[in-house]
Formats: sequence, C-alpha cells, structure tokens
Amino acid sequence: MGKLSGKVAVVTGGNSGIGLSTAQLFAAEGAHLVVTGRRKAELDTAVAEIGHGAVGVQGDVSKLADLDALYAEVKSKFGRIDILFANAGVCELAPLVGVSEEHFDKVFDINVKGLLFTVQKALPLFADGGSIILNSSVANTTGIPAFGVYSATKAAVRSFARTWTSELKDRNIRVNVISPGPIETPIFGKVGLSAEQLQEFDAQISAKVPLGRFGKPEEIAKAALFLASDDASYVAGADLYVDGGLVAV
Repeated sequence: MGKLSGKVAVVTGGNSGIGLSTAQLFAAEGAHLVVTGRRKAELDTAVAEIGHGAVGVQGDVSKLADLDALYAEVKSKFGRIDILFANAGVCELAPLVGVSEEHFDKVFDINVKGLLFTVQKALPLFADGGSIILNSSVANTTGIPAFGVYSATKAAVRSFARTWTSELKDRNIRVNVISPGPIETPIFGKVGLSAEQLQEFDAQISAKVPLGRFGKPEEIAKAALFLASDDASYVAGADLYVDGGLVAV
C-alpha cells in the first residue's frame, strides 16, 4: 500500500517539470490524480505519462472560471480533495528599471492571485485533515538582480502559508511551503535569457550551491510526498528549502 493510497490529489501546473514529477510520484503512491495545465497537447502527454487513471483538466489558474471548471470536474469524479499541490507559476525576469505594468500583472496574476484562488476554491471540497502544499522558491528570501517581481510573488506565497495555517487549524488542514533552489526544469528556458546567458547563469548558480549542482524535479517531488503524507502529520506552516544548501549555508 502506498503512502497516499486512496487519497484524491490535485496538482496545478502538472504538465511539466516539478508538477509532472510530483503527480507521477503521487500516483505511484496510490493517489487519484487530477492535474492541470494551460497547453492541451502537453497536458494530454503528461496524463499519459502519469497513468494510473489520472485526469487532466486544461486551464489557467489566473482565470477564476477555469478554476471553477477544475473543481467541478474534481467534484464530479471524486467528490472531495485530500491533497492540493498549488504548483502552477511563471518566472519572468526584469530589473527594476525594466519592470512594465504588463510584466508585473502577469507574474502576480499567476503566482499570487492564481495560487490564492486555487486554494480558496478548493476548500469546499477539502477533506478535514488534508494537506495543502504551496510551491514557492528560495527567491522568497534572496535578493537576486532582475528577480524583484518574481521574488515578491514567492514571498507572498510564503506569507499565505502562515495565515492559512491559522485559519484552517480547526479543520486540521495542514498548509506548508516548498521552496526549491535551482532545479532542472523547462522554466529556466523561458525567462528571456539567450542560450549563452543561460549557460553562464547555470554556471554561476551551480557554483553558489553547496552541493554544486542544480536539483532534479524528482527531488522536489519527494519533498512534496513527505508533506502530503501522514509522515508530516505534525508539520504545519513550514517552509521546506530543497536547494542543496543554498540558503542555509
């Protein structure tokens, strides 16, 4: 029997990277999976890779109607939610002098507004004693040039976990955060850097990580499994850094 046997889990942004790896591990541990993604072809491929009867629901977390459609599907198929991994997010970089209103709105709409309503709209279906996991970043405590807006969104995510832990304690719903360090995912190819700049960025970051490398999506998935399972029954309001020692050392 798996650690999540019979549980119903929802993973947003489950079509690639950390979300996909986490959905695969949750399914392997016995959970019934519902995953979301904005791109249908990519989502369909992910659902096939996850297997175990996973359900894919196309949608954008920044659009409340899409979230309503997601939870209507969850209610129809499973009737409840035991685990939510609010993982969907976007990383776009801009120095302070280059921040535009469009950049600000896009990053906050997905990373903050989208995450907030992903959680809020899940609550009517949430089983007491369930687990909510929010995906933040080591950027929530660091001051990396050009990461200003992105970092602010991830600090907001960390703040949400504290407040929601207090608000949901009467239902024994645990809210925790995972803050990944640099991870080998497609998101780093979408931040607007050239191939040469990206290679230089990778080398600089790897040199700062005590373990000397980028992490793998599977390593974040294992941390999410811990927080989702009964192994973390006394863990609430925590921010778990999975970053090769980058922040702590």
